[in-house]
Amino acid sequence: MPLTPAQEEEALLSYEETLLLEPYQAELVKLQQHIEKHQLKLVVLFEGRDAAGKGSVIGSVSRYMNPKHYKIIALGKPTQEEKTQWYFQRYVKHLPDAGKVILFDRSWYNRAMVEPVFGFCTQKEYELFMKYVVPFEQAIIEEGTTVLKLYFSVTKDKQSLRFEQRRTDPLRQWKLSEIDLQAQSMWGQFTDVKYQMLKQTSHDLAPWNVIRSDDKHRARVETMKLILSQIDYEGKNRNLDYTIDKEIVFTASEELALMKKNKMQ
Repeated sequence: MPLTPAQEEEALLSYEETLLLEPYQAELVKLQQHIEKHQLKLVVLFEGRDAAGKGSVIGSVSRYMNPKHYKIIALGKPTQEEKTQWYFQRYVKHLPDAGKVILFDRSWYNRAMVEPVFGFCTQKEYELFMKYVVPFEQAIIEEGTTVLKLYFSVTKDKQSLRFEQRRTDPLRQWKLSEIDLQAQSMWGQFTDVKYQMLKQTSHDLAPWNVIRSDDKHRARVETMKLILSQIDYEGKNRNLDYTIDKEIVFTASEELALMKKNKMQ
């Protein structure tokens, strides 16, 4: 039976590439053990457009981690009760206890990206979020939680290809939502809110790291390097290359400059 396009893309993650991931995954296990032993707290935010590859990266990051000491949080639509609460309240209850790692598959930054584009929040709600999100994060960090913010940047053509793969692959059709179907036509609006988010919410205690994710394998490797760089853990393999690939990972200021240049062109 011939492979579907989606299966062919996954096949590109060759055996050799899998072997390249495993040393970093082993280091993530050491990092998690260190966090548990020293009662530390780590939060990683995975943000980006639909089909940017967040889910597959999270899967690779968490593959060998001890499930007792980490959680993947992917919240759905807020309940009627949650809609009446302080916006951050539904996320605060998922922040880690001592010794735990929390991976947010989309986070409170829904209000900076998805909600304003699709009209799921008012302009006032958006502005209040943008005003208070940095102080909110500063408070979390100063109380002892390490926060790493990752934005996965996919090109419009690659997003379109992945949507088509979802549409034609019976194993992935469940991933294709009504919002996905509108994402391509609203590309410009998402670009505008992305610019404002990077500009206004990247700060010294929790800067944005922008990861080019057209190449899923390289995105996985660089994500692991970034996570491993957050805490100096025991037993670190000093022979492993932790150098960040500047072709894949950009600072917020670098991404903003590139976006501005592209818009002018």
